Amino acid sequence: MTESDLRITETFSASCGQAERPLRADAQRNRERVIEAARAAFAESDSVPLEHIAREAGVGIGTLYRNFPNRESLLEAVYAAELISVTTNAEDLLARYAPEQALRAWMARYAEFIAAKRGLLPALKAGSPTGRRTNTRERIVAAIDTIAAAGVSSGVFRSDVDSDDIATLLQGAFFSTTRDDGPDRVARLLDLIVDALLTGEQ
Repeated sequence: MTESDLRITETFSASCGQAERPLRADAQRNRERVIEAARAAFAESDSVPLEHIAREAGVGIGTLYRNFPNRESLLEAVYAAELISVTTNAEDLLARYAPEQALRAWMARYAEFIAAKRGLLPALKAGSPTGRRTNTRERIVAAIDTIAAAGVSSGVFRSDVDSDDIATLLQGAFFSTTRDDGPDRVARLLDLIVDALLTGEQ
């Protein structure tokens, strides 16, 4: 997690009524390691023992519980970190790539978010005590719009497809596939979506 991600995470937590005094540097690093380990574990299964996550993070179980008193609070932290990561990198991608390449790279990151989301949502719906709204759809559409607008301005993307349409196409691609399909099939579907947006004038 970068310093920028950390600042955004703190803002996200404050907006959800979870503002806390800043952690010491070593405590913050431990927290980040736990979130990263949990992100990988929950992508496979939301029922992974917390002791396993603590071991993977290289911290004691007591450290994990000091940061996350229950499974639901850890699930929510991972979900928030994933959502922040996927919805705040559009400008960075545009600074590095042409719009069509930036959109394809962003879609690949969104696919990772969906993989994590599949593991997280059942547990969050079943056990989350916060009833927190994260406006996921709005954030995703806004990120797409940043890249799509650049593509339309440069003449690379069609102007008759809006960002909400693209989000719907992506959801269709992701939720019509399963883990058994493998990444290659998802990659082909994402390539097709990008191709459908091109004007053919680039």
